[in-house]
Amino acid sequence: MVWVGLSRRALRDLEQIEQYSEERWGKRVAEEYLQSIEDALIRLKRKPDLLRARPDISEHFEFYRVREHVLVCVQLHDRIYILTIKHTSMDLPERLVELEPQLLLEARLLHEAFLASKRK
Repeated sequence: MVWVGLSRRALRDLEQIEQYSEERWGKRVAEEYLQSIEDALIRLKRKPDLLRARPDISEHFEFYRVREHVLVCVQLHDRIYILTIKHTSMDLPERLVELEPQLLLEARLLHEAFLASKRK
């Protein structure tokens, strides 16, 4: 089983998904939607090969779809970092072109922090 973690950006994305879902469809639906994302994280821990490379979108990231959202991930050794969560209605390739340098930096920093914590 691998470790799966969320970046601060991904956590903010989840907060926005929750807020939007609550406003649009109510608390119960928002909770169900967030539960489906949490279930997806558990599936990825158990079976990381569910992540899909999409070279047509990015050479650096792997993806996993959860209902109407896509988890944008990077896998380093036995760790999966969820970097951001985007709605499928957006132009993901174009948005990732804008975000890619920052997301790669965030992935590197997350992994360095993990390695530093192991040395302690």
